[in-house]
Amino acid sequence: MKALLKALGPGLLFASMAIGTSHLVLSTKAGAQYGWIMVIPILLANLFKYPFFEFGIRYTTVTEKSLIQGYLNLGKTYLWIYALVTLISTFTILAALYVVTAGLFMNLFEVTSVGAGTISLCLFVFISLLLIIGKYRFLENSLKVVITILFVALLVTTVMVLQKGPVPEAANYQRPELFNEVGILFLIGLIGWMPTAVEASGWVSMWGMENLKTMKNKPTLKIAIQEFNVGYILTALLAIFFMIIGWYTLYGTGTELSGNAVVFADQLVNLFTVHIGSWAYIFIAVAAFATMFSTCMTAHDAISRVSVDILQKLFPEKPTFRHKNAFAVMVLLMTAINWMVITLFSANMGNLVALATFVSFVLAPLLGWMNLKTVMGKDVPTEHRPRLGLRILTYCGMVFLTLFALYYCWMLLM
Repeated sequence: MKALLKALGPGLLFASMAIGTSHLVLSTKAGAQYGWIMVIPILLANLFKYPFFEFGIRYTTVTEKSLIQGYLNLGKTYLWIYALVTLISTFTILAALYVVTAGLFMNLFEVTSVGAGTISLCLFVFISLLLIIGKYRFLENSLKVVITILFVALLVTTVMVLQKGPVPEAANYQRPELFNEVGILFLIGLIGWMPTAVEASGWVSMWGMENLKTMKNKPTLKIAIQEFNVGYILTALLAIFFMIIGWYTLYGTGTELSGNAVVFADQLVNLFTVHIGSWAYIFIAVAAFATMFSTCMTAHDAISRVSVDILQKLFPEKPTFRHKNAFAVMVLLMTAINWMVITLFSANMGNLVALATFVSFVLAPLLGWMNLKTVMGKDVPTEHRPRLGLRILTYCGMVFLTLFALYYCWMLLM
């Protein structure tokens, strides 16, 4: 247990990164619109995607190399594929996350004197300074506090909701169909982003690398995977908490839910306080904001680290990418790029995120296969490769993601 506690890091960072809009909006909406039945797709998505993220920790712990190096070992083409996904994420995901977080901050804490753009810039600057000055160890330690606050706030919220019981069903309420076009599109979004996109396996690998650098004694593979499992199970558990909150406070009311993350979160908080009482506002407000703030911080850190590593691998002859301040420069570059995206393309933000979603969903099966091929490679000793049961789950996950991607493409073309 002592060794496990010392190794805590990458798994908790994964949890804090994953519990963004996929949990706050999609999980809550799943319960609000379709009720308890949505626990099934939430659990299935977490189960089928598990191997792809676990392989990031497995490969890094065994080889002390990043998963990006593993892609390069497969061939430069594979690394370019991952670089493409990361490039699109660079120009979309962070900007979208920061805008949602700024809007949440304004709505939840009733800030009206400044605009969302200004709040976004303040968040960018504040988080960039935290990442540059504090580095990985500060990120890890601070997120242990944030995750604890988030878990306690959500646990209290969920218990209060269960004690209060579900809201009464409205007269003439018609339960929405799950397996029509609208329902299936919602399932696609929920499963696609639950717990997060497959390319985040590279992010987990980079955190594993940083964790190894900060430890005097390298953790065994067993301990490293146990640590990751703690974060992964926590991620799934929090998704179910959000789903229960949506189910007990909104399901059956016939309330029309906004598709905008900021408006939806405000809508949820207000409905929740009506259901439980205004005194409970602080719990759900803190849980909602902590969810998005931690996601911003971990995603900003991860995309910066992965971008530096990709550039180092693609252009090894360039000393600029190996400079000791390369990470700090990349953090600031991400701030500048995404601030420009927010300023110049705010009206088209939905289209940019749709592009990132399309690329992420379509390439997910390929990235999953790349991760399996990497951990089955010659630089991973036979005894440390995934066992038969995990390999079977991996193939099931690849079939699952492939069918999901094909159906997603078919829906877009219809």
